[in-house]
Order: sequence, then structure tokens, then C-alpha cells
Amino acid sequence: MKKIIFVVFLFVSFISFSQDIVYPYPVNYFNINIEGQNAKMAFMDVKPSTANGKTVLLFHGKNFNGYYWKDVIPFLTKAGYRVIVPDQIGWGKSSKPILHYNFFMLANNNAKLLDSLRIKKVIVVAHSMGGMLATRFSLMFKEKVQKLVLENPIGLEDYSAFVPYKPLDELYKNELNQTYESTKKYQQSYYPAWKEEYEPYVKAQAEQLKDTNFAQTAMVNAITYQMIYEQPVVYSFDSLRVPTLLIIGQADRTVVGKNNLSDEQKKIYGNYPLLGRKTNAHIKGSKLVEIPGVGHIPHIQVPAIYRQKLLSFLDDNKDKSNAANKN
Repeated sequence: MKKIIFVVFLFVSFISFSQDIVYPYPVNYFNINIEGQNAKMAFMDVKPSTANGKTVLLFHGKNFNGYYWKDVIPFLTKAGYRVIVPDQIGWGKSSKPILHYNFFMLANNNAKLLDSLRIKKVIVVAHSMGGMLATRFSLMFKEKVQKLVLENPIGLEDYSAFVPYKPLDELYKNELNQTYESTKKYQQSYYPAWKEEYEPYVKAQAEQLKDTNFAQTAMVNAITYQMIYEQPVVYSFDSLRVPTLLIIGQADRTVVGKNNLSDEQKKIYGNYPLLGRKTNAHIKGSKLVEIPGVGHIPHIQVPAIYRQKLLSFLDDNKDKSNAANKN
């Protein structure tokens, strides 16, 4: 009987996994040539019914794609913002060429995308690895960035200083061995308590496992892990000169390469309450919002709180009113 139940469970899991994730809005493609290779950058471009003249650019994290912004886009467009949601080259529905992946190249891709859409200025809202990309983008294209929002960004510490180095072939082997179950197990670490409503985000990441060219995707995943490891942005926060909001879930303990740390090291690193305050001190004039009991993805775990904090920061009139009250 137990064997039958187990088989049924596997069958149901397979059927569930086999259902394709549908992006919430139409996906467009931007053609771009990188290092002599032609690639397509997927993105959603969602316009509000009543525009306020401003655009928000959403940057996803390493284990995500544009899909997981599906509940953020509507409240932004309702508030009048045009919302651009790219899948970075190497992720999601975008091409996954074998390249020298680096944050400078990814930032440049996004600048070209905005130029193609004739968008001169954006508010950048970024999560996880997207925070590292947004930091580099804000430094490279200062004239394009009106405001910056970093939601539980990784890269608030230099992982290469304490995480053991792994050669690319070992990283590639690990990526090839990924399964739906291992993907889910990792995503469960993002939340203090798992809920079934989080399952679609596992499916969105696991879509790549069904790719007929998964071996190439696995290599891209390995290269981009190495990119995070080798290209810290923590030393660049002092150089940011854009109004910045840090939204930090206080229960987050994410470390890139955490499985390679000792139990003692795991108690020291990935301390987001401490890292958030340190980063707040380094980014001149930045604001810090600390959310107790929340893990790595506030916009999914506590959407109402996230919406209120984000819109409050984006509202210029509210900012001016607060400043006037202080004077």
C-alpha cells in the first residue's frame, strides 16, 4: 500500500511539474548581439491605464525570472507606473548563450533595452542577485536611475572572503544534478514557514529542467554562480548617489555557497539584520525598512507590507511632505 501511495505521489508531482508556467503579461523580445552571438532578451512591458510618467524596472534574482513579479506589477501599474520586467540574458525565457557573464555586461544589456524603448529614466526595483545587478547598473548609468530599491539583495558581503572556491567544472556538475525536489528544497529555505502557495515559484525555476538543451543552461547557471562569487559589489555601496530604499526581511540567512560553510560559519554569515544596517550606513542617505519574521522574498511572503513600503518610497509627493515635516 505504501508503495502504491508513493507511486501515485510521484505521478501527481510529475503532472503538476509538467504544467507550463504562464507569464502574467505578454512577453516581448529584444534582439541583442553579445560577444559576437545573437541573443534574445525576453521582457514584459506593462503600461498603466492612467500614466504618471514614470517607469519601474524590475530585476529578478539568480533562482528566479520575471514571473515572480506577477503580484507586484499590478499594484505598480494601478499607481500609474509603466513596468518593464526583463528576464536577464541567461535566465527565464531569454537566450542562454555561453558567455563571459558579468554584471557590467548585464547592466549594459538593460541600458540598451531601455534605449530601444526610448525610456530615459527608471526607478530600479531589485531582489536578491538583482540587487547586485542594480548596484552596478546605478553606477554605470547614473543618468538613467531616479531611485533604487534593494529587496533582500545578495552581495551585502564578499562571499569570496569566506566561501571555499569551487572550479567551474564542479559547479557545472552540481547544476546538472538539479531536480525538481532539490529546487524546491532550496526555495523552502527562503521562508520561515513553507506554504503551498509558494509552489508556482518552484515550478517557474524548474522550467529549465525540461529544456532540451538543459546541459547548456546548467553551464550558464554555473558561470553565473561564479560571477556572483568573483564580482562583489559590497565595496561599491559608498559610491551610490541615488535615493535608495533597503527592504530587508529579518529572518533571511541567505549565503551564496552556504552548503560549503561550517556550522560555525553559518552562524556568522548571512546575518541580514546586521548586513542591512551596515549597507544602510554605507549608502549615503538611504532608508532602511526592516520586516520582522520575513525571509528572503518579502514581496511574496508579505505582499501587503511590501506594497505599502514600496509605494510610500516611490511617491514623490509623500517624500516631499515628509521632508517638509522635518523642517
